[in-house]
Amino acid sequence: MKKIGILNSEISKVISELGHTDQIVICDAGLPIPDGVKRIDLSLTPGVPSFMSVLLAVLLEMQVERAYFAEELKQSSPETLAQLQEALPDADRKSVSHETFKQMTRQAKAVIRTGECTPYANVILEAGVIF
Repeated sequence: MKKIGILNSEISKVISELGHTDQIVICDAGLPIPDGVKRIDLSLTPGVPSFMSVLLAVLLEMQVERAYFAEELKQSSPETLAQLQEALPDADRKSVSHETFKQMTRQAKAVIRTGECTPYANVILEAGVIF
């Protein structure tokens, strides 16, 4: 058994296989997940696990160069946006329309679905390099 870090074998495997500029998505319970993209469904009940708890766990193991979020998050949940920005201080953060965001998820290596019920609590994380 792993001693530290992410215990979920699917998430751990996806992160370990990422190359530079590969992307994964962490999403709320309602984001549509495209056919053909690996779905890692962690949702248990509304709010469990939360978007931020999953994001923070992933960030312990993943080098993130760039992060994309929906422009609509700024109006819908400025608190979530502030938490997202705080969690990713060194990443280039970009906002796109929610429609563009949904299209971008088609290129992701995996989508991790949380139990989050905050609208637009979604992020695309683009892998960086550690050297």
